[in-house]
Amino acid sequence: MTAEYSFRQPVLDDAARCFEIETSAYEGEEAATLDKIRTRIAEYPQGFLLLEAGGRIAGFINSGCAHDVVMSDEAFKELVGHDPQALNVVIMSVVVDPAEQGKGYAKLLMNRFVAQMKDMGKARIHLMCKGQHVPLYEKMGYRYIRPSASEHGGMAWHEMVMDL
Repeated sequence: MTAEYSFRQPVLDDAARCFEIETSAYEGEEAATLDKIRTRIAEYPQGFLLLEAGGRIAGFINSGCAHDVVMSDEAFKELVGHDPQALNVVIMSVVVDPAEQGKGYAKLLMNRFVAQMKDMGKARIHLMCKGQHVPLYEKMGYRYIRPSASEHGGMAWHEMVMDL
């Protein structure tokens, strides 16, 4: 693992690099658009965490908050219905640049993100993942809920939650 890394919240100028990582790590339609990433940075930077390594963004997590979580709600990915005061956090992306994968950055990001959400007084973190990632998230403390009704990007998704 690279010893030189740091965390920070994004600014709008980070959107292009985040989009580059998002589109290189996610398949086809499952990647967020540049506009969605800009919206997430502008509307809720507190729910967006960057990991920098070697002076460059290596990965990030972004999220929104909702009182009632409907994981298959596509509009929420543009923060429609987002309420920063809500106790439920909904992760939209956990992504590490493919060139930086295998260095433990996803776990570092997730650990820092969870601590940050606890500090903000949030109650739960929800996420959707592909089947192959379910065991990874279970090791991180998430509980499997169900296969998701979402067909985002034409993929099969699974809903998971962590109580904080």
